[in-house]
Amino acid sequence: MVGMDLFKCVMMIVVLVISCGEAVSGAKFDELYRSSWAMDHCVNEGEVTKLKLDNYSGAGFESRSKYLFGKVSIQIKLVEGDSAGTVTAFYMSSDGPNHNEFDFEFLGNKTGEPYIVQTNIYVNGVGNREQRLNLWFDPTTEFHTYSILWSKRSVVFMVDETPIRVQKNLEDKGIPFAKDQAMGVYSSIWNADDWATQGGLVKTDWSHAPFVASYKEFQIDACEIPTTSDLSKCNGDDKFWWDEPTVSELSLHQNHQLIWVRANHMIYDYCFDAARFPVTPLECQHHRHL
Repeated sequence: MVGMDLFKCVMMIVVLVISCGEAVSGAKFDELYRSSWAMDHCVNEGEVTKLKLDNYSGAGFESRSKYLFGKVSIQIKLVEGDSAGTVTAFYMSSDGPNHNEFDFEFLGNKTGEPYIVQTNIYVNGVGNREQRLNLWFDPTTEFHTYSILWSKRSVVFMVDETPIRVQKNLEDKGIPFAKDQAMGVYSSIWNADDWATQGGLVKTDWSHAPFVASYKEFQIDACEIPTTSDLSKCNGDDKFWWDEPTVSELSLHQNHQLIWVRANHMIYDYCFDAARFPVTPLECQHHRHL
């Protein structure tokens, strides 16, 4: 009888801790996402999914569908302790060399040093639009919500619903805007100690491996594209909630939040990097908060 009880206990543990590719039927993760590489480093533990990085491999997952406009959110608890050299990413991207992409990249650091959040935007394959900030909380002790709100009018990056970056549609100024390519939603963790921490000066300490990023509360409220070539469902005249001006434009309170973030936590903005951009990028001349 004792042996049978032990067997049942072991089987329960096996069922609860399984790879992302075999997520529990009906789980939120399984409905929206699937493991995209290194399935043995992507583990589903009840409502929490974990990506692991060690000196063998990182890991990643991707959405099962592509989307054009809407809001994607995820709660993440970042790598605890010494995370130097690691990068955890949450992003949207289309396919191909002329792709569009919206990036959250969380750059690890030595114990006690602040995590750096880098955002970047690619339009038609052109990126190099990085902004970096230090968060106003420790993102390794609790889960926090990271969101991308994408409409025909703008792209807004948010942390716990506080806007940290806005990219407006300035096509009337001759500036390309991401609006004609469906995007998938992705997350991954990998080793980037050639650049991630202090420009690559601090390397990954593999004695602290595995490095674990944890995820829960997966939400995608966006227009799903049946095929990546047919955008009419999402890019026509139909109105969605994210098209409303009260949603796609920052409120007065949100504007104040964005100004506060920039004044107190922004540590790098490509718009003011004269060494990289001797001529100020055109969009920077029109964005008040960039």
